[in-house]
Amino acid sequence: MAERIAFRGKTAQEAQEIKPEEYIGLVKSRQRRAMKRQGLVYKRLIQKVEMHKKKGITKPIRTHVREAVILPSWIGMRFDVHNGKEFQILEINAGMLGHRLGEFAFTTKRVQHSAPGIRATKGSKFLAVK
Repeated sequence: MAERIAFRGKTAQEAQEIKPEEYIGLVKSRQRRAMKRQGLVYKRLIQKVEMHKKKGITKPIRTHVREAVILPSWIGMRFDVHNGKEFQILEINAGMLGHRLGEFAFTTKRVQHSAPGIRATKGSKFLAVK
């Protein structure tokens, strides 16, 4: 059976039709507070999203605003979120609603070490390198 991605029991289609006033009541208090105290940068991002939707542009929206709470009107859109070094592409779906953009653009990578270093002990030279 396929996984059904939903937000508070609503499918992606139903979630897109949620009004902003209703959505504020559905998210957790931390996100609700952030949405009520939108700064100028956050408002610019929302305006940019509306412009992309109005003109029908499918190109990803580049942004450094990692703290922006994902809104229902953004479902299906693509964002290039900066992780401190480069931009990572995100495709927004219903499971991401209520989270922030930065939660999906990781700033650190998994570290994989290779062989022991120059001044390693004799015993560490014989460890498996995998």
